[in-house]
Amino acid sequence: MTTKKLTFSSKAVTYYFDAAFDELEKLTSKENSIILTDENVFGKNQKKFKDWRVIVVPAGEDHKNQRTVDHIIEQLIVHGADRSSYLVGVGGGVITDMAGYVACVYMRGIKFGFVPTSILAMVDAAIGGKNGIDVGVYKNMVGLIKQPDFLLYDYSFLRSLPKEEWVNGFAEIIKHACIKDAAMFKQLEEHKLTDFQKDRELLNKLIQRNALLKSKVVQQDEFEKGDRKLLNYGHTLGHAIENTYHLPHGHAVAIGMVAAAYLSANFLKLKGAEKIAGLLVKYGLPAFFKFDADKALEMMRADKKRFKNEIHYVLLERIGKGVVRPVVIDEIKPTIKHLARN
Repeated sequence: MTTKKLTFSSKAVTYYFDAAFDELEKLTSKENSIILTDENVFGKNQKKFKDWRVIVVPAGEDHKNQRTVDHIIEQLIVHGADRSSYLVGVGGGVITDMAGYVACVYMRGIKFGFVPTSILAMVDAAIGGKNGIDVGVYKNMVGLIKQPDFLLYDYSFLRSLPKEEWVNGFAEIIKHACIKDAAMFKQLEEHKLTDFQKDRELLNKLIQRNALLKSKVVQQDEFEKGDRKLLNYGHTLGHAIENTYHLPHGHAVAIGMVAAAYLSANFLKLKGAEKIAGLLVKYGLPAFFKFDADKALEMMRADKKRFKNEIHYVLLERIGKGVVRPVVIDEIKPTIKHLARN
């Protein structure tokens, strides 16, 4: 097990890499804690949850809403949770988003930590303190920023992870490489998904590299005033089509990354848009997708990152160097319309 402690504005967060779920009891007692997880994770790992109090909710993005939050809060009341209680989110990004959100609002705030169980959650969703829920098709429209006390990484959860969820998570890994780490982009080109599935040490190093990359970006800009916006690479269009077409998050982000790469070629003379598309396809992700461009542009106008008629769009000067540029929606319209027909 490797332990790292990073300090954010309000607290220090401890990361336990390559750990075992049994270590959780050393971080918080069973008597004072409640685990939030979903039906998929609970069904495949029931033995791990023995003697813990557990709230189980339906799996999937469709349930990341206020209705589910109300149910969780009702269950916390049933369990007698008070201000001294601990909520532990054990699951993918949907669970960690909701666990953090519920912990922040229940009795005006209780302690919480995460055990991310998917690649996506391990390298992205569980990191950075963003907690929230969707409102209809609008992703993460309601939420707040507050850091968990800890993240515990038990890679044994990945054994039961379907291949499509590995693929989903690698979208965020490729995103990190595009915006901040050209050497990692090259490493991904030299390997394939099965290499990381078969080699635990290779996987552990990759997950640590990504988790710490994102964490350090967040440390420098916790409340998204500057560099943290780089982490939205691929997400502006991705969020605009994800819930509308019921796409996995990684697939939507992959499509958004390719669109942003072609916009980067137009605005910043990026060389390498095709390399980005090719790497995504190599890892089982879509580079292109037919969608309603007008509806997507309308959704982008409602994006949290919009200011008047401009969007703060994440573009690439080169692979490994992301930048945030204000763009007028009408300027990106021709490229989005062209890509929507592919």
